[in-house]
Amino acid sequence: MTFGRRLSDALADRGRFCAGIDPHPGLLDQWGLTDSVNGLEKFAMTAVESFANVVPVVKPQSAFFERFGSRGVAVLEQVVAGARELGCLVLLDVKRGDIGSTAQAYADAYLDKNAPLYVDAVTVSPYLGVGSLDPLVETALANDAGVFLLALTSNPEGPQVQHAVTTDGRSVAAVVLDAVASRNADAEGLGSVGAVVGATVDLPADVGVTNLDVHGPLLVPGIGAQGGTLADVRRVFGEATRNVLPTSSRELLAAGPDKAALHDAALRAVETFSALG
Repeated sequence: MTFGRRLSDALADRGRFCAGIDPHPGLLDQWGLTDSVNGLEKFAMTAVESFANVVPVVKPQSAFFERFGSRGVAVLEQVVAGARELGCLVLLDVKRGDIGSTAQAYADAYLDKNAPLYVDAVTVSPYLGVGSLDPLVETALANDAGVFLLALTSNPEGPQVQHAVTTDGRSVAAVVLDAVASRNADAEGLGSVGAVVGATVDLPADVGVTNLDVHGPLLVPGIGAQGGTLADVRRVFGEATRNVLPTSSRELLAAGPDKAALHDAALRAVETFSALG
């Protein structure tokens, strides 16, 4: 079953929301945990146990695990396995992007079913050229996984690159979105190649709802603590809202370390975005 199909089924079953798991040092401290592998494991697995039986997708931020070296990556493997046991899809936020054999090595690490860190989908960066991501996209599709290309991110520096005009007169963001749509052209139902588009972004002049309707999922950060609202999602995406997957981490994780409070925060988020249909 393709990632797009599995995601569609998960959204229909559990609602439309992706819970981020970002073990930031400040959050570890807020939870009364040490900035250590033990603190990381306690934080991450508490989040998994609180979220993964409620939301359709969890999104661990790989960097906060990698900073502890091999022991941190081992905790990340626990997160992936634990979330799957609770019936949750795992979208790993790694933002990888390279060329040739290196891109293929990243693909083998995360998107090959035989890899220890095989996940349902990853985020990738297209700024070495969209074509440089072909090994990641092709490996994902061959293994029923997915990829999300950064297109219009919510950080203030994003427009410097994403709104820039290419040699054919289109913005970089439009080129990325069109490439995503072309990858999904033959998909039945929701495609497995998605785009990342922030909830509070200003769209380039050549990007409208038609461009945002990529026939695949739209991962939408900028929700909650970053200021994005349900109204912002509707304003930015219009008819493409049906493919939106809102995501938030800090606002949810601030409810910890109490598992019941975290669970309730996830339920509220799912309920909020159920209005998107």
